[in-house]
Amino acid sequence: MFRKLLMAVTIFFITIAAKAEDQKIESKVQKVVVFLNGAQVTRTATVNVNAGTSTLVFGNISPDIDVQSMQVHSSGEFTILSVKHEMNYLNEQVKQKRVEDLKAQQKVLRDKIALKSSFLSIYEEEANMLRKNQVITGQNANLDIIKLKQALDFQTEQLVDLKKKEQAVNDEVELLDIELQKYNRQIADIMKGSSTATSNILVTVSSKSNLQSQFTLKYVVHNASWFPTYDIRAKDVNSPISISYKANVSQHSGEEWKNIKLTLSTGNPTVSGNKPELNPYFLNFGMYYRPLDGAITNTHGRLVGSDDGLAVIGATVKVKGTSIGTVTDVNGNFSLQLPNNAQTLVFSYIGYVTQEVPITSNLIQVRLNPSVSQLSEVVVSGYSTESASYGLSGTASGVQIRGVASDKLQSTIPIGVAQTENQTNVEFNIDNPYSVPSDGKQYTVEINQLDLNASYQYAVAAKLSTDVFLTAKLTDWNKYNFLSGEANLFFEGTFIGKSLINTNATTDTLNLSLGADKNIVVTRKSLKDLTERQSLGSNKKDTRDWQIEIKNRKNQPVNLLVEDQVPVSQNSSIEVETQELSGGQLDKLTGKVIWSFALKVQDDKKLELKYQVKYPKNQSVIIQ
Repeated sequence: MFRKLLMAVTIFFITIAAKAEDQKIESKVQKVVVFLNGAQVTRTATVNVNAGTSTLVFGNISPDIDVQSMQVHSSGEFTILSVKHEMNYLNEQVKQKRVEDLKAQQKVLRDKIALKSSFLSIYEEEANMLRKNQVITGQNANLDIIKLKQALDFQTEQLVDLKKKEQAVNDEVELLDIELQKYNRQIADIMKGSSTATSNILVTVSSKSNLQSQFTLKYVVHNASWFPTYDIRAKDVNSPISISYKANVSQHSGEEWKNIKLTLSTGNPTVSGNKPELNPYFLNFGMYYRPLDGAITNTHGRLVGSDDGLAVIGATVKVKGTSIGTVTDVNGNFSLQLPNNAQTLVFSYIGYVTQEVPITSNLIQVRLNPSVSQLSEVVVSGYSTESASYGLSGTASGVQIRGVASDKLQSTIPIGVAQTENQTNVEFNIDNPYSVPSDGKQYTVEINQLDLNASYQYAVAAKLSTDVFLTAKLTDWNKYNFLSGEANLFFEGTFIGKSLINTNATTDTLNLSLGADKNIVVTRKSLKDLTERQSLGSNKKDTRDWQIEIKNRKNQPVNLLVEDQVPVSQNSSIEVETQELSGGQLDKLTGKVIWSFALKVQDDKKLELKYQVKYPKNQSVIIQ
């Protein structure tokens, strides 16, 4: 019996000895590949593996991890038995000194407001006493005119002085209230930081001996992204185009990426556009033709929080399904150029629920709802404004404010970027180490700086818009791996607006729209009142006669491309006859008519577009 008991105890202690305690491992983020949506994080750690079976706990991992993406690599005389993920809610919330200082300053302001408000009560009491004395004087005093006048003058002077003091106090209180609101917003911005929760990756290993090994962990987080923007500069129509290709990177995964190897992956670029394009104008019986004059090519608006009505600063605004995006400015305002197929905008910011809004107007006002899961557990995040600590040399830390771009070229040495073309995407490998805090703000990384030869041409689609756009054609653009994105335009040293780089092209020529030029004037009008209609037998004939007039008010000749269209019949009973094109080229499949010519200084030109539609008298055809 004693032997059996001794054996059981021995087995028990052997089992305990074989199962070592969990070993906490400190790992460091070495590399991050940021996709258009999401990022792959690579961590490394040197681990002393104990003999037997043990569990390695890699802590301080993002709570936003995609569990299915976890990979663990190592080498040595041991076996990895399992890899699993768990959430960690045990981190103590720590309020850093910055927020405590802000709250202390708030208390000072509130004390000042309370003191000033007490002065108002005192002034009101003094005014009441003066009014009572005025009544007593009026009832009991003898009619000594001089003394009465002196008393009235004294009371008037005192009341006026009290009113001035009240007004001064009210003005001071108003200024203090404004200052107090600034502190409220600053604290709210900090408190909408990342969740206190982190996660752990648990790696169970079995080893026959004690050894040391290098572990590499890879996983994907969702709350990270980048989108491209461009600065396009053209000195004149005889000079090359300068393009600055930049990435706007943000993340709020809960991890701090400090001095990491940063790679930007293009993923799958999507289609966008900018200049209005003519679609075929089809005719059929009883069919209503809806012109595209009202197509929305840009939008603007303001983003506020539904909880406090305050502006949401630095929020990301993207066209759904594309790489086109921008950020809100210090007032929560945004503006964005839209591709032709844009249908939905996506608004996202740390601490708020991501919201999708359909594009139905040029003006979009949005109220973001706070995220309950993120605001119920918050940790105060410290934030340094020193660019050196984040590796952001040459850029301002935090959000890059839109609309304040400068045409001044920096004389700094550009950052080295190596491009790698993979099977399904392109990667931009940044040579310098970078840091991206987990604050959801946008950080700018310059990808490339290029000077490209371009051929310039002015273009107008007169039926849709009489604005004349300067366009530039770039050849061999595919080798630069551009994505569709918004561009700031500078021409002749002046910021002229925004446009889009449209990479939806199968040719080696990329067309850039450089904005409208008001010095080329175009008008389009009907030469008849509305229609010329004839009835012959069982048919009707409707004629449309349009005149397009162009005036070059620039001090230099221009090359101009003019587009218009004639309708295209989809029914054999409807016949379209083109009667006058003024030398234009007609595409019979689409009905598009193109004129291309040079226009001298102060010269003008008139083009005529005339067509006739014949259809059965008992049918209805709507003709524009």
